[in-house]
Amino acid sequence: MALHQFDFLLAVGTIFAFLDAWNIGANDVANSWASSVSSRSITYLQAMLGASVMEFSGALGVGGRVADTIRTKVVDTTAFNDQPALLMLGMVCAVIASASYLTMATRLGMPVSTTHSILGGVLGMGVAALGGDGITWVGYKNGKVDLKQGVVQVFMAWIISPVMAGAFGACIFLLTKYGVLLRSNPTMKGLMLVPVYFWLTASLIVMLLIWKGGDYEVNLTEAQIPGVIVAVGAGWGLLMTLFLVPWMYRIVIKEDWQLRAWHILQGPFLLRRGEVPPPPADFQGVVRNFYEGHLTREELDARRARTAAAATDDVEGQHEKTASGSETPVPGPEDSAPTHKSLVGPKPDGPWYTRDYMWWFAKWVVLRGVDQDIVGSQKDKSVIAGDVEEIHAHATHYDNRTEFLYTFLQIMTASAASFTHGANDVANAVGPYASIFQIWQSGAVPLKGANVPLWILAFGGVGIVIGLWTYGYHIMRNLGNRVTLMSPARGFSMELGSVITVIVATRLELPVSTTQCITGAIVGVGLCNGDWRAINWRMVAWIYLGWFITVPVSGLISGILMGFIINSPRW
Repeated sequence: MALHQFDFLLAVGTIFAFLDAWNIGANDVANSWASSVSSRSITYLQAMLGASVMEFSGALGVGGRVADTIRTKVVDTTAFNDQPALLMLGMVCAVIASASYLTMATRLGMPVSTTHSILGGVLGMGVAALGGDGITWVGYKNGKVDLKQGVVQVFMAWIISPVMAGAFGACIFLLTKYGVLLRSNPTMKGLMLVPVYFWLTASLIVMLLIWKGGDYEVNLTEAQIPGVIVAVGAGWGLLMTLFLVPWMYRIVIKEDWQLRAWHILQGPFLLRRGEVPPPPADFQGVVRNFYEGHLTREELDARRARTAAAATDDVEGQHEKTASGSETPVPGPEDSAPTHKSLVGPKPDGPWYTRDYMWWFAKWVVLRGVDQDIVGSQKDKSVIAGDVEEIHAHATHYDNRTEFLYTFLQIMTASAASFTHGANDVANAVGPYASIFQIWQSGAVPLKGANVPLWILAFGGVGIVIGLWTYGYHIMRNLGNRVTLMSPARGFSMELGSVITVIVATRLELPVSTTQCITGAIVGVGLCNGDWRAINWRMVAWIYLGWFITVPVSGLISGILMGFIINSPRW
């Protein structure tokens, strides 16, 4: 029996659940793609197209189909069996608090845990409705402490996630650094290791999909799973050996400018191609300069010396320079930076109803969120970002051809992380909303294991995609080069370190946050960049502050709102 007297709660819950999903897209998707964009492995537009597909398919295809209304298991929902409408109100307060806090955090550029945000909202409403005794502060299972339940998991995640991910990311990068990047002829050595990297990465992704990917069932025994993991990884590595490696060899080693992406399908036959003719004069090559616009220590010192010399010129000298039209010091070759080509274009002159203006406005509405120069904007100075150029100057630059080998691996790990993020974190928005809808529809607290309607999963998936498409760039700026210098080899190590952490934590049933995993991996790899000054510790502190205040702030908003409503006088 539908509770039509509470239609207004359903309406408010729908609005804020969508806002919550929007914020998950705007805040959390940077976890998967920030390093790929910041290292220039792919453009921001390409990342958003890939993220849209992977996030939505993960949310809709294998998203939280079980209506475990409180994924974080901090409140006993059976306490509301006699008052289901009170739980409905509580879920509305929780999702309002989560969406409000995430909106603030996203606007301030704080990458926070969306899981902890909804946990705080549920915690606050639980305290207001049931008191402190109604909250599971520390979980127990079979008489033993269960770290996957209760509020204690939040504090555990602050330590487990960044430390584990930082250690794994650092180990992977150090192996890459000393095994490939710093060796003689690093490109050839890296090329020989590409199949091994793909084997390892594919095996880890299969582990992630089996153990963490969603609520689908895997009909394999414990004895069969390792064999499947190794076999799939080996098969993918063999496929890359036959098709991608010959193409890379011709592109990177032989500099075959005539090859295009579709030539990968020719596989081993590419090795039979003859000598490469001279390239056209305007040919730029497939291998880009991944460090373009990032200055080394020597380049930065040279530029600052030129600036200081110009500043100390006397007034007469400045007048002479002005008269000769060369007041500004002549830039050196290290001052060059890539220019951003706008998808929207300049605003046309004329009234709003003209065809040119309306066409420009349509492009602005659709493309403004992805028409962003992420790498360029990361160099802007601010109170939080500090002097990013100085931080980058402490990092080593490696061979661009060798770095290019890691771009494909980086995209592969980012896509897998994005898919599993959509499958798991969509429940942060649709889990509470599913409870709201099901209580409104049936008038009873939904049983554990009740199916979530497919349209609710699609609803959450659409919200995530719109969020990442319209405002995902804001968090991505802070989670990339503003923390440490990115490159494909570094970014691959960060993403793989984060994936390994999630896998290990899942098997050990330890609570982790994807936001905190990727941040820890960035810091771990950054420490291997050069020295401790290669990391923007001010930005790290800003990010950690966001983690620390997430549960208290969202909990206070939810608890105060719930307390005011249920204790207000009635006329």
